[in-house]
Amino acid sequence: MTTAPDRASLTAFVTASLADFGAEEDLITPDATFEDLEIDSLDLVELGQAVKRRFGIQVRPKDMDGVKTVGEALDAIFRTAGI
Repeated sequence: MTTAPDRASLTAFVTASLADFGAEEDLITPDATFEDLEIDSLDLVELGQAVKRRFGIQVRPKDMDGVKTVGEALDAIFRTAGI
């Protein structure tokens, strides 16, 4: 049985995933834009899929519509997770 994710574990996972996609880890902050991190829309779709695989949270591409920063993406994931 998996434990329910919390904000800290989701944030750590998202940060690690963005770094895996090629973003410089020291630049990954809530205010960082995906443009600055060179993260594209396909990477965001993959991020949603990774969150689903790891935590069982269904993040749909439309949940990420209009998301421009790491903090906005985290907020969308937290909302979807109900936390």
